[in-house]
Amino acid sequence: MDTRERWARHSAFSDPGRHGALLRELSGIEEISFVVSNLVLHYRAEAHLLQDDRRGEINSRWVAAVLDLDQERHPGSLLTPRPPDDRVAGCCRDHVLLAVAALRERGVPARSRVGFTGYFDSGSDPTFRGDHVVADWWNGSRWQRFDPELAPGTRSFDIRDLPTGEGELFETAAEVWTGCRAGRLDPTNYGVARDTELSGAGFVRTYVIMEFLHRQGHEALLWDDVAAGITDTDADELARLLLAADAGDLSAEDQLEHRFRTDPRLQPATTVTQYSPYGEPPITVELTPRIRS
Repeated sequence: MDTRERWARHSAFSDPGRHGALLRELSGIEEISFVVSNLVLHYRAEAHLLQDDRRGEINSRWVAAVLDLDQERHPGSLLTPRPPDDRVAGCCRDHVLLAVAALRERGVPARSRVGFTGYFDSGSDPTFRGDHVVADWWNGSRWQRFDPELAPGTRSFDIRDLPTGEGELFETAAEVWTGCRAGRLDPTNYGVARDTELSGAGFVRTYVIMEFLHRQGHEALLWDDVAAGITDTDADELARLLLAADAGDLSAEDQLEHRFRTDPRLQPATTVTQYSPYGEPPITVELTPRIRS
């Protein structure tokens, strides 16, 4: 079996439920990218548009739940423009998961990639790279990386075909961790905000686990607790396997899947501790998708 088939099938998180037909109407990366930005309001970058009583939307988690919220406000085609302040609150993870869901709905292998980039707010601190999620899709001959959150012409590079590798515009968490461990990269230059607990080596290590989980179809929220009990040595091995799998090593891909299914520290439980980017107390969340029929 073609190993890419696993990414052509929905995960519990990307399954659109009763909204599948809406995603199947979309054709091509440009249209899909327009729709995900049309549906999702970034809770940080567009915070001035987000009403306080809707902040909890960032925890919608499931594509089906995001589409439920959207369709309650705007029934019908996802291509119909939504007022910016009436979109569903989310972040890069949600832009990407919607794009991945649209591609998978059409049988196209697609996956989310977790890492870091400097192409958003690098002006005031050009050496710092913020956490970010982008997408890969199989274009028939290779994995092509793109950022569905950005519109064409908004950057000086091709946002629909991002270069890959350490030191590029977007670096995976595995690339950053490996570079930091080898002394090529400074971990203090990576995170959500410099000189906070959401930056540095510990944060990068957590994102290696996040990258691993997303690759296995467990597209966790970026503020889920996913790294309890994980050591630097564990992260070293996972990063090594992630880089090898990206290079086309199918045995590394199989080893990653085996770790996901057998390592109790990496195998998702039925609940997760969900933290809050707003500083609210953590809560325990049931990981059972609520998909309406």
